[in-house]
Amino acid sequence: MRKVDLLFAEYSKSHRNAINKFIHWICVPLIFWTILGFVSLIPAPHICISYFGCISIVSLIIISLITLFYVRLSLLIGVVMIVIMILMEHSIYISNINLGNQSWILYLSVFIITWIFQLIGHKIEGKKPTFLKDLQFLLVGPIWLLTYILKKVGIKY
Repeated sequence: MRKVDLLFAEYSKSHRNAINKFIHWICVPLIFWTILGFVSLIPAPHICISYFGCISIVSLIIISLITLFYVRLSLLIGVVMIVIMILMEHSIYISNINLGNQSWILYLSVFIITWIFQLIGHKIEGKKPTFLKDLQFLLVGPIWLLTYILKKVGIKY
């Protein structure tokens, strides 16, 4: 069995309850977005692209490392996730421009609220989050959701 399938099998063990799954569908992408948002606030040189906006060098490095993790599991997942992260970065850029020095408040608020809901979901599930066993499961959550979409449209990862 491939490593990605083993990770999904382990992750699925604590994500069987319908309410917990529903909470994860909303909260996991938002948590991922807030983390990228926090990274975007680290002072660093930026690269600006017409019609896209600007992205910091630190954000590019983090996205590259995350993409490497995903590509090692599945090339398709890595490609799809880099597109998703770039789209998230665009919305982060817009948030940072519109909110200026206050954007950290948005990221922190969304981060705290979504983690509260995640913990509620796991309380309902009756199982602890898998990342408490292994931190790589923080990166598995987003692609676990992605594979549901890929399967639904008939694409093998």
